[in-house]
Amino acid sequence: MTNNLIPRRSLADEVAAQLQQQIALGKYKTGEQLPIEPELMKTFGVGRSTIREAIKTLVNSGLLRVQQGLGTFVEGAEGIKEPLPQRLKRADFKDIDEIRQLIEMKIAEKAAVNRTEDDLREIRHWLALRKKAAAENQLVECVEADIRFHTAIAVAAKNEILADLYKTLTVQIKNWFLTIHNDTTDFRQTQNLHEQLLKAIEGNDTKKAWNTAERIIGHKSQ
Repeated sequence: MTNNLIPRRSLADEVAAQLQQQIALGKYKTGEQLPIEPELMKTFGVGRSTIREAIKTLVNSGLLRVQQGLGTFVEGAEGIKEPLPQRLKRADFKDIDEIRQLIEMKIAEKAAVNRTEDDLREIRHWLALRKKAAAENQLVECVEADIRFHTAIAVAAKNEILADLYKTLTVQIKNWFLTIHNDTTDFRQTQNLHEQLLKAIEGNDTKKAWNTAERIIGHKSQ
């Protein structure tokens, strides 16, 4: 499943970069409407889902805005000069970690309110894989499961912007974790905290979810 998603994201990033370049060069000016989806699909030779993902990337960066029923407009070429995923590739790990810390407590709190049974199954699945990989000292697998666990919580929060932002950070988070950890010791030590976080989300306990996420962040940031 993961292998199928990576090319699509890469293609969407390329379309977003080309659109951003066109805006920077003045092809589309502030306040001007972009062509409709079928025209963009034809121009870039890609499918509808790729166009929509590229547009979402540029909306998140502040370069575009979508007005329901009217279309997509250039918000301003004065804002972020490149799509957020590209900007993050050259960001300092500590800056990214600060963003991660801010997001994880909020998504934990919201997940405790909005999670569904399907969400809980996904969260449990990755938590179990995290525990297994940590016990077997499989660092890469453990980091991947840890990130998927928190990503599942972000999805359960039911705030698409928070979830998209967290997903955008995950590549850099994974690289950072693999840089600072030599083995799975820290992941074994925090497994209980992660299980407590799951229980708080299961029990709709927003305060406990927030506080537990804060404790997890405190441990990871030491």
